[in-house]
Amino acid sequence: MQWHQLEYFRKLAEMEHMTKAAKALAISQPALSRSIAKLEDELGAPLFDRTGRSIKVNRYGLLFLKKVQTAMATILEGKQEIHDLVSPEHGQTAIGFLHTLGNELVPTLLATYKNEHPNIRFSLYQSYSEVLLDKLMKNDIDLCFISPTVHAPDIHYDQLFVEPLFICVPKGHPMASERDVSFSRLQNEAFVCMKKGYGLRLIFDEMCESVGFQPNIVFEGEEVATLAGLVSANLGIAILPHTKDIDSERMSLLKINDMACQRRIGLASRQSAYLSPAAAAFKTFIIDYFSRQK
Repeated sequence: MQWHQLEYFRKLAEMEHMTKAAKALAISQPALSRSIAKLEDELGAPLFDRTGRSIKVNRYGLLFLKKVQTAMATILEGKQEIHDLVSPEHGQTAIGFLHTLGNELVPTLLATYKNEHPNIRFSLYQSYSEVLLDKLMKNDIDLCFISPTVHAPDIHYDQLFVEPLFICVPKGHPMASERDVSFSRLQNEAFVCMKKGYGLRLIFDEMCESVGFQPNIVFEGEEVATLAGLVSANLGIAILPHTKDIDSERMSLLKINDMACQRRIGLASRQSAYLSPAAAAFKTFIIDYFSRQK
């Protein structure tokens, strides 16, 4: 059973006139007759009562017509919904991003893009790098903003910018008045840091390993805001980016002067996965946006 057979049947059932239906369908009358006969053979029942040159849809035809109308409407609706989802101007894009990028960066990018493409819709997911990459590999999201510290097959990274990281200490800390400090001086400090699996934690662990000390970790968390709160309460120091969660009246940010202390932020996508026109257009916008910032 093919789409055109259903379309031919629906038109003939609605018009109940072979010549007029064939003309409306832009096919010959014999072609329409053959199509209807083939459909009736496949169904095992006549769909029309024929008396001389007149044709009238029968009870089998009426039953089948209702099903055909419903099925065709559902298929056309699904086709339109898919078109809308992938349309560069009316589609939907699923975006993942790190928690630390949710305060300012991602909202700014989305607002800028929506000003130019008001009908685009976004689904947003916040988490840490490993979870975001897992969602990307499962096609739950189209793109994600992450720190590419975790390498996975089939993942392509477009580097967007490099973000400096700082030692965050409470105002009452002996080093609070200093502009910069060597990381090796911190081996006896109590640290608050992200849990294993987070990009900031991986960077911190690599820094500790490079200077050869085992850090004294007193708290592990999942949010930069939580770590900043712990620092401000004089419960430890932390390696953090400069975000709105840092209260400059209660904490100081110190540069690291004996090694690179930074993280790269990139846009990740799957090389082998289908990227809808809507998602591809947003990806192009993001890459161009940060190219202009350099």
